[in-house]
Amino acid sequence: MNNQRRLGRGLEALLGRSLDEHAPGLTPSTTDTNAAAEDGDGLMSRDAEGQRWLDLGVIEPNPFQPRQRFDEEQIADLADSIRAHGILQPLLVRRVEDRFQLVAGERRLRAAQAAGWERVPVQVKDLTDQQTAELALVENLQRTDLNPIEKATSFQRYLTEYDCTQEELAQRVNVNRSTVANLIRLLELDENVKQMVVAGELSQGHARALLPLSQDRQREMARRVASEGLSVRKIEQLAQDAAVEASEGLRIVGNDGVSRKPPRSERSAQVASLEQELQKILGTKVELRQTAKGNGRMTIHFRDADEFERLRDLLSPSPGLGATGAG
Repeated sequence: MNNQRRLGRGLEALLGRSLDEHAPGLTPSTTDTNAAAEDGDGLMSRDAEGQRWLDLGVIEPNPFQPRQRFDEEQIADLADSIRAHGILQPLLVRRVEDRFQLVAGERRLRAAQAAGWERVPVQVKDLTDQQTAELALVENLQRTDLNPIEKATSFQRYLTEYDCTQEELAQRVNVNRSTVANLIRLLELDENVKQMVVAGELSQGHARALLPLSQDRQREMARRVASEGLSVRKIEQLAQDAAVEASEGLRIVGNDGVSRKPPRSERSAQVASLEQELQKILGTKVELRQTAKGNGRMTIHFRDADEFERLRDLLSPSPGLGATGAG
């Protein structure tokens, strides 16, 4: 990973200029057909300024596109803008054998189709599958936010497919590692709850507050958020109360064979609140257990070696502290 070109600065680093740079719009009418020169295979033309143009029909979709939902109203607005001002930024494509594959610009591609255009301005880059996946992530993160589940799914897919760590991915797409870790945790939610996040019925904050709960309780609380408009803080409080209730519902079977409730002091609302606070800080599940005497135990959960390294770095007081420094 270290010897590969880092794309953390995103499309600006690749294209050599800002995505927000204001320039005259490119339109098919600006092409001087008399001066246009055909590229070798006849699929692409160049205008008098050297700008490349491709017919819409020869551009294949990006197989690494993180975005699964496109707002049709936004596409229509962008189509109106394209009709009036042209396309300000050429689409990015790559050659795959004898085909052209979209890398970045699917919203512009869809809007150009809606505007009735037959061809679009493009830049052609020689990119690997991994670079294409990174650029698809970067473009969507920088332009219009994906929903949290789409982000999480794309991050997890990238980590699995390219066998890299969360830290490496965070560096390559220029986000904080905690952002990657917190998003991926959302994939642990109940499927119905995840769909509510995708549909915009639950915010990312609500979803994170539900993570400590069982999937049954997640569904119940999610429905209350949708119907009652509960705040994130209220959900956090209800989650704490639910954790206390769950603990108080436990029974311990003693040596005499009689089942008894554990001491109430073993699980107080204050302990549940501390758990929530630590989970926010660490980005993972934390369990606290305290006895009536005041001593206790803290359990920090991690999913894999990568998350363990992330937590170790977070908890280490200095970069030099390794595993031997832990008591």
